[in-house]
Formats: sequence, structure tokens, C-alpha cells
Amino acid sequence: MISTPLATGVIGVAVIFFLHSIISPLLNGPLARIPGPKIYALTKWRLALDDWKGTRTRRICELHERYDPAVRIGPNEVAFNSLSALRTIYGAGSGFERTSFYSMFDVYTKKNLFTFASVREHSQRKRLLAHAYSKSAITKRSSNMIQEKVLDYLSLIEKDPESAEELFSSLHYFSLDSITDFVYGNFGRTKCLKGANRDLLNDILDPDRQKLSWFVVHLPSFTKWLYSTTGVLEPFLRKLYPMSKPTTYTGIRVHALDAWYRFKESSNDSKEAQQYTILGNLWQSHESQKNNGLDDMEIASECADHLLAGIDTTSDSLMFMIWAISRPENLKFQRKLQEEIRSMPADLFNKDGIASVETCDKLRYLDAVIKETLRLYAPLPASEPRSFPADSTIDGYAIPARTTVSMSPFSIHRNAQVFENPTSFNPDRWLGEEEDVVELNRWFWSFSSGARMCIGMHLAMAEMTTLATDLYRKYSTSLKPSFQGISPGATSRFEVLSDATHSKVALPRINFKQEHKCYISFEKM
Repeated sequence: MISTPLATGVIGVAVIFFLHSIISPLLNGPLARIPGPKIYALTKWRLALDDWKGTRTRRICELHERYDPAVRIGPNEVAFNSLSALRTIYGAGSGFERTSFYSMFDVYTKKNLFTFASVREHSQRKRLLAHAYSKSAITKRSSNMIQEKVLDYLSLIEKDPESAEELFSSLHYFSLDSITDFVYGNFGRTKCLKGANRDLLNDILDPDRQKLSWFVVHLPSFTKWLYSTTGVLEPFLRKLYPMSKPTTYTGIRVHALDAWYRFKESSNDSKEAQQYTILGNLWQSHESQKNNGLDDMEIASECADHLLAGIDTTSDSLMFMIWAISRPENLKFQRKLQEEIRSMPADLFNKDGIASVETCDKLRYLDAVIKETLRLYAPLPASEPRSFPADSTIDGYAIPARTTVSMSPFSIHRNAQVFENPTSFNPDRWLGEEEDVVELNRWFWSFSSGARMCIGMHLAMAEMTTLATDLYRKYSTSLKPSFQGISPGATSRFEVLSDATHSKVALPRINFKQEHKCYISFEKM
């Protein structure tokens, strides 16, 4: 047995260690001045619990409303919600880098534009891709492709209305067909709207991807060991898998890798013919730079990341837009949109009755509807973590080097001092007095900002404006009776986000969560 003096000494050392390493930083450290619940400051696992419950984004928004635009949400993490912090952290030339959180989005073990931490590496890669995603390039080179996909979607409504009226799936078909054509062209385009390749949607439907994301972020070493262990232990460890093999996005990544191999093995003439695609663009850079260019798997990783980034973002935004203006209380907004679209001269539409990207981009009320959709239902609503390699000051608070700082579109877009009735869907707010709209735009952050601003913004807007224009030129939409009073949901990392004004979110169905459903009726005009 341990003697009483020795036991007392051990306990004393433990208490001193606890006070020095935990309590002292909490009460006296540089972050101690920042408000927030003490339990979050004490342990990172309190925020991890919110992640597990799928409430992180909404919880942080509540903390901002309760405490301050600056809230301490972890021993080494602070969330901000002010324009000054936005400029400091995300402004061009800020020097803030992405954290290790983004490593979960590496593809084929390779870094890509989205996951590079350093400003330098990100800038070098972006230079290879920026022109392909510019507004002029999208308008000139991708307009016909987008018009073709819109025509396919309208044909789906005509030929298979039951499939089209389940918006979550049908709009994912549209976004998959669009982004695969843009990234891979002949070597990897899908034809989901015509009935092929639809099994790729299973990667997105599986709700266990939320659980796997949690394990990858909060227990990275354990998760890597768990999935890499084979042999006699593997059958026993399968019971611990947060998501059964094959894991999230496996099918889509296989499709992407197959597209790369088909391209690589093709003739030079075939490669040249696809120079307008992202794959062809990167290949040209590879050939021109030779030893300094991207290697094979870096090209494959970059393309796969662009494919993944272009699916949920566009389709979820379109789903929420159509759902929002199909609600009985919002039909007035739908009628205003239809009036704008139907006032367009007939010669602005091609022989198939589809408007060009350039034409749709000029519709003022449509822009307001989409902007309000992106404000309330931002496709990437959660925290965007950053860190700085040296000590810094944000909103008057001293931030030690390598502290994780973040902001989220969800919180920014619900600031009641900026957006009147912030949880209400109201496109008209974007058409008010000029000085008021200027202020709203300063707080609009659906595509992030600075050097890390979403590179696919113009492509996403082109897809949304063109589909919405041609859809509401020919149809009116309303909620299916079975979907009245229910909000659709969209998966964002660890959580499913829905409309906050609805107490009911679509319930579980069969093997997949019903958040992946949204039922709309199309009435031809």
C-alpha cells in the first residue's frame, strides 16, 4: 500500500498540475478575456459533443447572440461574427492559413486547391485554374453545356415527373451531369438526368458520412488505425466502424479516377479536344511545365475535388430555393419571379426555348431570390477554421499564434442588426434603398472572401440562374400535400441543417434519412 504522505504528495502534484495546465490558462491566459461558457474553454470535447449531436453551427450562432461577436468555443479556438474580424481573418493578404481540419478533404492522399494550408501553395495552384472559372470563361465556354443540362432537366419533368418532383435527387442529377461535363468532358461526364450513373448518388445519401466525418476530425489517429488494420482483427473492428466500407464518396472518387485514367491513355488529339475542361486545362499546364508541373495523382486529386465540390453545393441551393418559393406564404415571390422571366423577349431564348447564361445573369429579381436563398441556406454554412503563425489581434482581443479562429455564413447571415427578421425568407430585402442593399452585401458571405473565395462561384451561379429562368418560364411549383409544413435538410459535415422556422424536418425513411427528400409539384403554365 502507498503510504499516506506519499499519497498526499501524489494528489498534491496532480492538483498543482491541473491548476497550472487547465485552470490557469482558462482564468489568466490570453484568451481568458473572450466571453463564452467556461465548459467550452475547459475542454475541446464540449464542442465535439455539439458536432456529434449535429448542433455545432446553430449552437455557435446562439452563443454569439448570447455573449458577443467574439466567443471562446474551445481551449484554443475562438469564433467571431463581425465585419472587422472578417477582413482580418479572410481578407486578401491576411496571412491566415487553413488548419489541419481540411486534411479530411484530401483526395488520393494528395493535397488540392481546397486543402492547401499555406497561402503560397494555394496561390500557385489557383493560378492554374482561375481563368477556367472566370465569369467570362463560364459565359463563353460553358453556356451551351449548361443550357443542354437544363433542357435535360425539363425533359425529365415531362417524361418522368415522379422522379423530377423528388427535388433532392433530381437536382443532384442535374449538378452531377453539369460538374462532370465541366471537369472531365468526354472522359467522365455522367448522364444521370437520362437514367445512367445514378448509383453515384448513394455516396451522398448515406447518413453515416456525418459520423465518419466526426471520427476523422476528432479521433484522426484512431480512425486511420481502425480502417487500415487488416488480418485477424479486422472482423472484430468492423463493429467499431463509424461508416461501413466502402466509405463516403468512394463511388464518386472511383468514377473520377477512372476518368483520369481514360484521359491519360487517350491520344494527344483527344486530349487537345478537351482543353476547355478542368482536366484538359491541368494537363496542358503539366505538359508545358514538365518537371515543374503537377504529377499524375495531383491532377487526379484536383479534378476529383472539383467534382465533389460541385455536387451538393449547387443542388442543395437550388432545392432550398424552389422549396422556399413553393411554400404557400412565399408564392408571391414566385409570381414576381415569373413576371420578370415572362417579360423577357422571345429572341433571348434558343430554338429549344432555353436562355443563355449571359441573359439569365441580368435578371434582377432572380438574383434577389438566389441571394436570399444563399443567405438563409448557404451551401457551406459551417465554421471555416483558420490560424496565424504568429500572435495577432482580432477585434481588440489578443490571439496567440496557432489559435484556431473561425466564422460561419450561418451566423453572419442571421445578424438581426443587419438583416431584419433574419430567419424570414424575403428576397425583396435585396431590392431596397441603395445604401441599405450595400450594407447587406457587405455581410453576404455565402462564397467566402479574399484569396480563398469559392473558385466555382460563377459556375454555380450560372447553373442556378439558367435552370431557375427556364423552369419558371414554363412551370409553377407548389409543395406536395405530404410535404406541407416540413423542411428539407442538407448535410453539412457533421450536421443536417434545415429551415429554422420549421419544427418538423423530414423523418427517416427506409435505409436513408428523409432529410434527403423534398417533394414538389410542377404545374405547366
